[in-house]
Amino acid sequence: MSNSPAYTTALAAIVLIIGATFFYGVTRADFSSVTYEKNYAAAIASSTSTTTDVFISTSTMQHIKTPEVVKAIYMTSCVVGTPALRDNLVKLIEETEINSVMIDAKDYSGTLSFKPTSAELLPAWEASKCGARDMKDFLRLLKDKNIYTIARVTVFQDPHYAKLHPELAVRKKSDGGVWHDRKGLAFLDVGGKGTWDYIVEIAKESHNIGFDEINFDYIRYPSDGNMSDTSYTLSDPTLTKSDQLEKFFIYLAEAMRAEGIVTSADLFGMTTTNTDDLNIGQVLEKAMPHFDYIAPMVYPSHYPVNFNGWKNPNDHVYDLIHFVMKSAVNRTTATTTKLKLMGSEELYKDVTTYASTTGTTTTKLKTGLYSKPSYPVSKLRTWIQDFDYGGTYDIAEVKAQIQASRDVGVHSWMIWSPSNRYTVGALSGN
Repeated sequence: MSNSPAYTTALAAIVLIIGATFFYGVTRADFSSVTYEKNYAAAIASSTSTTTDVFISTSTMQHIKTPEVVKAIYMTSCVVGTPALRDNLVKLIEETEINSVMIDAKDYSGTLSFKPTSAELLPAWEASKCGARDMKDFLRLLKDKNIYTIARVTVFQDPHYAKLHPELAVRKKSDGGVWHDRKGLAFLDVGGKGTWDYIVEIAKESHNIGFDEINFDYIRYPSDGNMSDTSYTLSDPTLTKSDQLEKFFIYLAEAMRAEGIVTSADLFGMTTTNTDDLNIGQVLEKAMPHFDYIAPMVYPSHYPVNFNGWKNPNDHVYDLIHFVMKSAVNRTTATTTKLKLMGSEELYKDVTTYASTTGTTTTKLKTGLYSKPSYPVSKLRTWIQDFDYGGTYDIAEVKAQIQASRDVGVHSWMIWSPSNRYTVGALSGN
């Protein structure tokens, strides 16, 4: 990747501190390491405060209003607990067009990156290998710089909570034990009410400590491993996966809106072009009503060979993003859908026929369409790939994805790099 020498040198330490990068499933990449922490009070005291646009919610902390156009980078729990590394990312934000940062609050391990006030959540902090004891101070520093903060919360992928509460986990048909995916990670059953309450509590704690928005990731059924051996003992067997997942969305949305919390949801990239649930329960139209923002993870490297006729999707980053996000735009703004949504009724049309003996007859015929609300394009955010997987991603590739997103009307985007090294040359200065 093409980065400034100083930035590259500073972040080279990530390789030593973080270790190897692992790709988890087809959606995300994460890494784990040891915890590096430091009190940030001195930095806060010496920082120059700036005027920020804030709104008051039920949290004790003021929150920055969501930017009209969000341009975000991602920060892992290990990096946020390492001042030297997070300082470099803050500097990157200040020197480029980036105005927001997404930080792991609860990552793939199921552990938290900050100390909660809730006794129920405390074990998830105590078991964490990464995180920041000074998270609240750091978030306050970001607010002083008018940087919008988003807490990433992994939901149903959670080996930590599954170990503490195996009764809430996805089980194995074969022996009734806790099921694990091909990476050895456990998932929580989408139908578990105890899990729903646990996630709501984490979201509230994240908001109260200072995060402006909560982003929900891994809101799905598992997709890798011995899927024939999965057993969802807490899910309603009369519901489809997508309907069961939507029940969780409804529950979550009610809880978040009651607290005035801004939310976003990460969905598989192929939800923008597929109308089935991809066997993980995710359907674009079923998520839209329940989150303020929807972020499809449309990384070109995660599309199959010959997708839309492209032998290697990595060779067509602009065209791919343009195609899949245009589909997302069309489905977001549409007032009808072929999908039967929860509580929706099928639309009918009047067809008039004429017979010489009886005159005209009007019959109502099914259209195969269902009504849906039309949402603004601003509800969408595009996840941008900035990591070498399946191909080389440098200035041209990152810029092409951003431009393609803009060209279909989606101006907000977030950049994913599991190593937290970003292609600075693709980002405009302020």
